Amino acid sequence: MGLRTAQISDASVLAAISIQVWLSTYIRRGGVNAFFADYVLSEFTEEKFRSLIEDADEHIVVSENKDGLDGFTRISSKSSAPIDNCSTMEISTLYVQPRHQGNGIGRALLQEALRHARDAKVPSVWLTTNSENTSAINFYTSQGFERIGTTHFRIQNQAYLNDVFRYAFP
Repeated sequence: MGLRTAQISDASVLAAISIQVWLSTYIRRGGVNAFFADYVLSEFTEEKFRSLIEDADEHIVVSENKDGLDGFTRISSKSSAPIDNCSTMEISTLYVQPRHQGNGIGRALLQEALRHARDAKVPSVWLTTNSENTSAINFYTSQGFERIGTTHFRIQNQAYLNDVFRYAFP
């Protein structure tokens, strides 16, 4: 595993990983319906990732193995937190392909995201995760994040409860 900054040529792979991880994480019962299929196909596109990679306020780090990419993290430097007492630095995405989870990739990507935030001299970094995603919640709390509130993730008129976590730098 090696970490590097995302390149434009990674955009389609980042879209594919996002769709794979999102569906495997959030579609736990039954099958994929049109509502969620339409969401992932419109949200996770090569064009959107090209735009993010070129945006100076976004920083994407990928994890690469001998066969290709297996995960990535995205750090947004001008995000408005959903609750008070947070910086504008958000870890907006941390995705690792399901078959590569549990091998230290997520931890390495998170440490790189925290290093990036520390280098930016922000007092803290924040993120959200679905309130039912116990594996993510356990992971972030084990890495020193503190749950500081809740918000809702919205897809059209549907709202999904999310926990807000903050990591404060010493």
